[in-house]
Parts: sequence; structure tokens; C-alpha cells
Amino acid sequence: MVQVRPGIAYDCDALVIGGGIVGLSTAYAITRAAPGTRVTVLEKEPGPARHQTGRNSGVIHSGIYYRPGSLKARYGVRGAAEMVKFCAEYGVAHAVTGKLIVATEREELPRLHALVQRGRENGIPVRELGPAQITEYEPEVRGLAAIHVGTTGVCDFTGVARQLAEASGAELRYGARVVRIDRRPELGVAVRTADGDVVRGRVLVNCAGLYCDEVARLTGDEPEVRIVPFRGEYYELARPELVRGLVYPVPDPAFPFLGVHLTRGIDGGVHIGPNAVPAAAREGYGWGVVRPREAAGTLAWPGAWVMARRHWRYGLGEVRRSLSKGAFTDAVRRLLPAVEEDDLVPASAGVRAQAVLRDGTLVDDFLIREGPRAVHVLNAPSPAATASLPIGREVARRALGVLGASA
Repeated sequence: MVQVRPGIAYDCDALVIGGGIVGLSTAYAITRAAPGTRVTVLEKEPGPARHQTGRNSGVIHSGIYYRPGSLKARYGVRGAAEMVKFCAEYGVAHAVTGKLIVATEREELPRLHALVQRGRENGIPVRELGPAQITEYEPEVRGLAAIHVGTTGVCDFTGVARQLAEASGAELRYGARVVRIDRRPELGVAVRTADGDVVRGRVLVNCAGLYCDEVARLTGDEPEVRIVPFRGEYYELARPELVRGLVYPVPDPAFPFLGVHLTRGIDGGVHIGPNAVPAAAREGYGWGVVRPREAAGTLAWPGAWVMARRHWRYGLGEVRRSLSKGAFTDAVRRLLPAVEEDDLVPASAGVRAQAVLRDGTLVDDFLIREGPRAVHVLNAPSPAATASLPIGREVARRALGVLGASA
């Protein structure tokens, strides 16, 4: 048993679990807000940003999709501007490109108009386009109508994470997988890693992403959600000249996924995707990756079954596009008619850590909860990379509040 004991020196003040962009932004925010605070970051991988941070499309989102007043809307809009500034200040590769959201069917037009209104409510400048204006931005893209969102961009989020790690001054321990946590509300927390090391801190900050619910339970807190992993599969476009910038479909408001989109990255290549298929492991980056314990944990959560019954038609379509390159190509052709199946080259997949409630509801906003001597980030999928700086400040504020109360 690992224990916090009176008279034992703390190794740090704030102990952050998770070396993705949210964990590193939190470490950065803590040391900026309270210089001299000792922060240790435990990351099970050999380096930072190996999962959600480093396996997304690299888009700096504008915040247009999210409910006004929600954390995603507030932090997304603010975070986009701050991310561009951060990248410029620290020399991280980035570009503000703008993007098109394109309606290809008549039934999508009301949803597109609703996005215009939502964008304006969130303080985002948008321009409405007709078919001829679409081709001025993207000559190969076809649609009935579109909106142009000028504040969207792309960046190297892995580079941002590395810079946050360096600038934070935190102690970074890579290859440190957490296996046990002992929390004593009157004292602090002690964490044992797989290699037998014990790290003691005054407050624990859980930014474990795909494993955040498990870390919360290890701490002794019931998160009341479970992470259900969804794999997002990508292709690289063999003819990148077909796409100038960023092109998105009109999303279905019933889901937190944005649909298969076209993204010209900072390297000049064009990524197409992702879809969203259930994964049989939390790091299930391919159909062949199955971890029985993790799959059983998902199936044991009542919300997973309710979600499946509620959205099975949508899920079948996503699985079909995963198993059939032709079906995936057909989905892309709605936006980009010139694309051929041979133009799509398989690329690395990502996994979205989606929190699901017991009643089957997909948590649609960022979710941050507190327990004694602990702050848990329990839902931070896209646009968390974009919003990571304000998310980090909010988590830091809560962690510093715990430190202040226990001083």
C-alpha cells in the first residue's frame, strides 16, 4: 500500500497526471499564476502529446459550433486567439487560414443558417456564400451554400505541448504509468507508478484523457461518467492541389462529431477525416487493437448500451465508411466531386475520449469536477487543443484554490 504519511516531505505541490496539451497547459498556468509552486507531471508515454493532442487534424477551431455560454464556446473563441498568439510568441508553426462550412443538401440549409446565428452569438465573424462564391475560395468544392469563418487556422499542437512543457518549469516524468493513488484529505496524495516510484503532492490534477475516469476512481472519486473511445480514421489526399484550405460539412447537432472534413495542414498535406467508430480499446487505433478488460468496462456501463440503441443508424454508417474505402470516398465526394478512391492514402488514426453519462447522453461540454485534494478533467475532446490555454487556467485556478485552502 502506498500512503501519504505525516512528516514525509512532499515531492511537489501540484501533481499532474497526463502529459497531453491540457495537462501541460495546466502546469504552465499554475507556475505562471503562482511562481515558485512546484509542479510534477506524470506521463505514461516516453514523451508528450502521444494521444489526442498529437493525433488530431491540427485545426485551431473558431468556436462557431458550440452552445453560447458553454465552456466550449467561451474557451474555444478565447483559446483560438490565444493559441495563435502563443504560437507566434514561441515560434510554433501555425497559419490562420479560415475555413468553409458547406451545405451540399437542401435539408442542411436550415442548420447552416443556425450556425450563422450561433457564430454571431459567440462573437465570431462569418460570411455567407453562394455556390459561385464557394468556388472563389475552393475551386474544386461544390455546394448549395456555405459560410466562411475567418478565424480558423492550423498549427502544430505537438509543438505547442513541447513548448508548454519547457516554459512551465515543471518536473516532467515520462514513462510513469500510475497504478495506485492514496489520498488523505487532511494531508495530500501519494501516487505509485508502475516502476515502483512514489510521488507525493498536496493536490492531484487529473488530465489523463482516455483514462481520466479510471484515475478519478483510483483517487476515490466517482466520476459519474465513463470514457467511451471513438476511433477517428484519416486519409491523406494524394492530390493535395485539389484543396486550398479547410472545408467542413454541416454537422449533425445531435452529435459532438464534426463529420469528415478536408484539412490542409501546416506541412502542405491534406488530411481527410475523421469518421467516428467505437474502439475496442482506449488506445484502439485500428480494428485489430482489442483490450478485453477495457472493452468489458465499456460494455458494463449502462450508458454505452443506451447510446448504442439511440444512435445505431448513425453508428452503422460510420462503421460502413470505416470498412469500405469506397463508402468513405463517396462521403468525401459530397464536398469534393473530383476525388477518386485512389487519391485516398491511409494515414494515422486518432481516438476521441468521449464521456458518456449513465443515461446514454454524450457529454457535450468540457467537464471539470473536484474532489478532496483533487481536480478532475473528465471530458476534454475537440476543441480542447484549441481551448487548452483557458482550460489550463481554469484547472490551475481550482488546483491553486485547494493549495490555498490547505496552506
